[in-house]
Amino acid sequence: MLKVNDINVFYGSIHAIKGVSFEVNKGEIVTLIGANGAGKSTILNTVSGLLKSKTGSITFIDKTISNIVPHKIVAAGLAQVPEGRRVFLGMTVEENLEMGAFTRKANEISEDMDSVYVRFPRLKERRKQIAGTLSGGEQQMLAMGRALMSKPELLMLDEPSMGLAPILVEQIFDIIKELNAAGTTILLVEQNAQMALSIADRGYVLETGKIVTSAKASDLLNNDAVKKAYLGG
Repeated sequence: MLKVNDINVFYGSIHAIKGVSFEVNKGEIVTLIGANGAGKSTILNTVSGLLKSKTGSITFIDKTISNIVPHKIVAAGLAQVPEGRRVFLGMTVEENLEMGAFTRKANEISEDMDSVYVRFPRLKERRKQIAGTLSGGEQQMLAMGRALMSKPELLMLDEPSMGLAPILVEQIFDIIKELNAAGTTILLVEQNAQMALSIADRGYVLETGKIVTSAKASDLLNNDAVKKAYLGG
């Protein structure tokens, strides 16, 4: 579904992503793990068109998207839930969800909004509430719901557990598994490597902008070097 081939991304003179290649197959949960600053978020932002690679290509459902503007990438079926949630704080929950459907026709979205409310009952209770007054966990649910309103084939999640209490982290990961079981392919960036690998099919390990290891998630969970570096083993 997604193929990233030899991307190199720079911030000025800083070479942030160095020849990274990976792929995500339809129906999978694939995770990128690594320390802070390894380049995980930069990769997602490059796939979604917010950053540009100097080299290589990015292909999504057999279409090259390397030079496509972000809103057209969303319309093609690829959505991102950004790090830090970034909901529209001055808008209501319902208005945020409507913004997630900006690439679609107005008469298509009411059923999808209902399905978001079924998946996130808390959002339905707070649908007229200003997003900036929600808790961190509620804002994360809203950010995920907003992305789902675009009806993505592939959902990219950037640090969904960041700043959340352990019980909320478990809820968010249960929702990720449910979304995947319902047919959404997932690319997950997550600091909590143990949780990410426990639900993923495959994983890639990033160090200073390069992929150094890739394997089945179960194999990475049992890899001594990975356990020592990222799992506290």
